[in-house]
Amino acid sequence: MPRLDDAQLQSLVTKASEARLNAYAPYSQFHVGASLLSADGRIFTGVNVENASYGLSMCAERVAVGAASTAGVRSLVAIAVAGGQPGGVWPCGACRQVLAEFSPNVLVLSCRSDGTHEIMPLRDLLASPFSGQSFAESEDRQSFELTAP
Repeated sequence: MPRLDDAQLQSLVTKASEARLNAYAPYSQFHVGASLLSADGRIFTGVNVENASYGLSMCAERVAVGAASTAGVRSLVAIAVAGGQPGGVWPCGACRQVLAEFSPNVLVLSCRSDGTHEIMPLRDLLASPFSGQSFAESEDRQSFELTAP
């Protein structure tokens, strides 16, 4: 499991909380910010972006992963999530799966409204993620091969 010093942890918490202020949540009023630390030391942020068609809404965590991926990042160390709640917030199942695609050992920080946080490794939040290995282990893999019409 990666180790972060206090300054790195505080920076992630602060940046997630600051990003949260830019969330677009006109329907739920549930503003979320995320900041993630890449293996090369860069920090990327994201906010939730709601849509009237709720299925099209984007979570802050996946927006941050998208920003990192756009910059060429393929390995994540930690992500902080701030939702302005006293008990903190954790990534939803879809966000957990997306994080696992890049780094199954990423540290997740749930930021509380009082500035404190709780840390948990992603593997404890998503015990059995679907992975590319799942395809390799499929007995009927050949049935998924595409053929030209």
